[in-house]
Amino acid sequence: MRRLVLAAALTSALLAHSAVAYADQKADRQEAATSDIESPDAALLKSQTSQTEGSVTVAGKRIDYRAVAGTLVLHGQGDKEHEPTASVFYVAYFKKDATPGKRPITFLYNGGPGSATVWLHMGAFGPRRVVTNDDTHTPPAPYRLINNDSSLLDASDLVFIDAPGAGFSRLIADEKDPAKRAELMKMRKQDIYSVDGDARAFAQFITQFLSRYNRWNSPKYLFGESYGTTRSAVLANILQNQMHVDLNGVILLSQILSFDTSIDGPEHNPGIDLPYVLALPTFAATAYYHHRLPEQPAALEPFLAEVERFAGGEYAAALFAGANLEPARKQAIAEKLHAYTGLPVDYLLRANLRVTGGMFEQSLLANDSMTAGRLDSRFSGPSLDPLAKNAGYDPLIASIAPTYVALFNDYVRQQLKFGDDRTYRLFADIEEWGMKHDGHDGALNVMGDLATTMKTNPQLKVLLTGGYYDVATPYFAAKYEMAHLPIPASLQKNIRQAWYPAGHMVYAHEPSLKALHDDVARFIDETSRQP
Repeated sequence: MRRLVLAAALTSALLAHSAVAYADQKADRQEAATSDIESPDAALLKSQTSQTEGSVTVAGKRIDYRAVAGTLVLHGQGDKEHEPTASVFYVAYFKKDATPGKRPITFLYNGGPGSATVWLHMGAFGPRRVVTNDDTHTPPAPYRLINNDSSLLDASDLVFIDAPGAGFSRLIADEKDPAKRAELMKMRKQDIYSVDGDARAFAQFITQFLSRYNRWNSPKYLFGESYGTTRSAVLANILQNQMHVDLNGVILLSQILSFDTSIDGPEHNPGIDLPYVLALPTFAATAYYHHRLPEQPAALEPFLAEVERFAGGEYAAALFAGANLEPARKQAIAEKLHAYTGLPVDYLLRANLRVTGGMFEQSLLANDSMTAGRLDSRFSGPSLDPLAKNAGYDPLIASIAPTYVALFNDYVRQQLKFGDDRTYRLFADIEEWGMKHDGHDGALNVMGDLATTMKTNPQLKVLLTGGYYDVATPYFAAKYEMAHLPIPASLQKNIRQAWYPAGHMVYAHEPSLKALHDDVARFIDETSRQP
């Protein structure tokens, strides 16, 4: 499951066992036990909204907005088109006194899969921003919620969407009989908790939203983080080629399109060495940040350019040789890896030159009995088990999740006037995620979906963004995926890239959040103008 859980993503396997998630699940069970036995999902069958007003100051300019917190009800397809399947929660921000048909609109979501979108909402682009420590554990409550000077409302109206089953979103099984309801809920999970089912649900939500708020003629954007980038590739293809919705742009943060490039668990896929090659620059960046290199470079980016050349050249060739690699050459490669990662030469030799993400996180700071972060390797925390091979938790999640949980639960009820007597789930209760895509089994790869969308809509622009300190979805892997999209060379010009000295959740580093905002706002401005 480690390979799937990528939310600003954010390791649901870790949070699902946290005290917060446990309390949410317990509250949900109590809620279900006391609900109307005759119609347990009755409250979910009708869309709901709560409208409020507010303002945010971005770059010294005040923006007045109307906020809508609410739900839309999704339905089945074909002969089941009248059968409700899910109630999806969203928070939309509309700039006042703007012309809806000309004002850009951006649909934002985190990953997981099955994550709520509290992270992008409260950490990145909503009108209020959670304050957390830069690379250390944020102290306990009371926490701070401030005006977000990097809110994207200066460039676009915003719609933050919680995945089905997460946040206030819920699957619907409209059956009175408990046995039939349980069977129907099982079917809902099998359908929606899957690569294609999830994307279809988001596509239906977006088209409903465009109709409800008269936004069909607005410039339209998708913004996905982590698994949300995987979703965006499939979703954009569905919108373009099944629903005939042209998008102006797709914005990808902390991308993973091909799971064969993941540094999480490559040891279970022997013979495929690409993940080790693509993760090496991130390992080097992390060692640079923590001053674990034998010789500290003067600057990060020139150093990473050097590591990238080594990774794609000598290192890749050495791994390709496998058992045929000469001992002297293996020793030389191990010594070069030591120079770039700070890991001991003997450790690298025992690892056969192949270090997974979990091994690196556990080993880099081992002399101090500390574990480096996965989603943001700038963070570190005491090792749960100093003798373990892999890291046992992610210090970033432990550092910031309680702040987001507390402040969103307060904000949504006090400011947005929604959610009384409801439980907000950080993650959906997903036992298994259906990885079959477009009828194919095997490692998930949605590069073809994005390529198809770009070919059938050659005006579509893509902005790829990410952090140098992201071990979960290494930046060099994202660059590799973009360079290998099956598209004509002429369409490569439609792709822009921006990288920041931050982790998976780029916005957790305030200077990087400002740069991310500026890059995204410029991208939207330039791609939403009339020709």
